[in-house]
Amino acid sequence: MKVIIPLAGKGTRLRPHTHVTPKPMLRIAGKPVIDYVMEDLQRLGGVEQVIYITGHLKEKVEAYARGKYPFDSVFIEQKVQDGTAGAVALARPYVDQPVLIVFVDTIFDADLSVIHTTDADGIIWTKEVEDYQRFGVVVTDAGGHMTRIVEKPTTPISRRANIGLYYIRNWKLLYEGIDQVLRAPKNKGEYYLTDAFQYMIDHGAKIRVMDVAGWYDAGKLDTLLETNRSILETRGMARHPKAGADVVFVEPVYVEEGVTLRRSTIGPNVSIGAGSTVEGSSLRDTIVGEQARISASTLHDSLLGDGVVVEGFAGQATVGDHSELRGA
Repeated sequence: MKVIIPLAGKGTRLRPHTHVTPKPMLRIAGKPVIDYVMEDLQRLGGVEQVIYITGHLKEKVEAYARGKYPFDSVFIEQKVQDGTAGAVALARPYVDQPVLIVFVDTIFDADLSVIHTTDADGIIWTKEVEDYQRFGVVVTDAGGHMTRIVEKPTTPISRRANIGLYYIRNWKLLYEGIDQVLRAPKNKGEYYLTDAFQYMIDHGAKIRVMDVAGWYDAGKLDTLLETNRSILETRGMARHPKAGADVVFVEPVYVEEGVTLRRSTIGPNVSIGAGSTVEGSSLRDTIVGEQARISASTLHDSLLGDGVVVEGFAGQATVGDHSELRGA
């Protein structure tokens, strides 16, 4: 089985922080988002090759993945951001067998081992949601197979949101569909991979629809922080050193080794990367990268990159790696 991991095809939904930290390496509960996917692949087994479709930060992603994971890997830069079908199309020279396609701006709880026994042409994983208007939703027949995908419906034809996780056994028909999509005019300015799935359905394919037990969005700032809280609470990732006399923890909190804390209140929903220092500050609903320095500040709903310096600032901030933010 081949695995395609498009890191660029869905575009960047986060603010400028992602121009210095690649989206798959943003940390949730102290761990890069891509690690959650790669650990699932290691448990699954049967992976012959991983094909990464990267953005302009290809070198950072490649150095990290090659240094940490044992899979045979290929890295392809998607220089034109023309959509998810365009991203998966770039992997075509390497695909000669069934493929698992995983977009890593989400973290999921799913048993992927079903792909080893399925006789369907593919599987698309979904999650039932209340705010169906925000997502592409999947419509199924009585047998639990997909009949169509509708982007952001105005009427509740389905509440099963497409989460960006797919297994395609009939890979030849998939690429036939992608070719058709790329020949047609763009759909709302993009080439959607879901349109290729619709092509498969229209040409007789059976794509099974399965719900995941959990789905955590890591693609936008507000959902990134919500996901951080969910992972800390539901996966038992919260951890921190014993509080000193001048430090208060409000759970859930994740603090890596080598973090210095003085005269501060940390939490709830805070993750702090290794080597960082927080002094005389209050942090809530905030993710802090590695080697950051925060002093005399009150932060909420914030995302701080590696090596950031924040002094005398109060409020909400999204700050890229090795930047400085100082209050008046």
